[in-house]
Amino acid sequence: MAARPEGTPVWADAMFTDVEGAKTFYGDVLGWTFGEASSEYGNYTQAYKNGKAVAAVVPPMPGQGESPQSAWCLYFASPDVAATAEKIRSAGGTILMEPMQVGEFGSMCIAQDPTGATFGIWQPGTHEGFELEGETGAYAWAEVFTRESAKSDAFLTEVFGYNSKKMKDEHVDYRVFDLGEDRPVLGRMLMTKEDFPPEIPSYVQIYFAVDNCDKAVEAAERLKGKKVFGPMDSPYGRFAAILDPQGAAFAVIDMKTTVGDMPEMV
Repeated sequence: MAARPEGTPVWADAMFTDVEGAKTFYGDVLGWTFGEASSEYGNYTQAYKNGKAVAAVVPPMPGQGESPQSAWCLYFASPDVAATAEKIRSAGGTILMEPMQVGEFGSMCIAQDPTGATFGIWQPGTHEGFELEGETGAYAWAEVFTRESAKSDAFLTEVFGYNSKKMKDEHVDYRVFDLGEDRPVLGRMLMTKEDFPPEIPSYVQIYFAVDNCDKAVEAAERLKGKKVFGPMDSPYGRFAAILDPQGAAFAVIDMKTTVGDMPEMV
């Protein structure tokens, strides 16, 4: 596989205090199967769809406290994780976990943008990232949710060299970032006071593709997940936002079921 350009979403994982519970939940909702836990790397466990790696789950690392908050983390590709970490600092971001090598698999760091949204950087080694994208049970899209859109936009552009276009809609502040040649890689949504309680910080929402959004939501609720938003039709697909039983936020989208015309981007 050719190396993904810098700034391309390349991998996703999440920390769970109850890893077996997470495997049961995502196995049912997204149809994932799981490999063997890697004890050498903190029992990191890869998830698969149709035999292809799509994500991973891991228990808390020692020192993270008794009840660390479960959350999904999206990683962006980098040819040099140390250099990208310096760009993050220069652009006003914060490095939460310094660049480190993960055996032969690659190198990583964890960071926050200036508005508090957490994400990762991944420099591939033998682990190149998603083996399946845009198909049922796999990564489909991601969006940065922030209350400081201008600050977030400037940061993302400076660190990853993105181009961007804004949705032409006076009621919604939504921007799409791309790496040229009309290759969209990330969305950014302004969090409004009406829709987001003040205690919810900036975050990156990951969308996983499903065959049927409504059935995925029903499965999540049956397993004690919580529907936060939707299901809702859109020109991009029918989607919904969910909290899993351990509080990790994610979204599901049926990209085959589209309603309406694509919005104008300027």
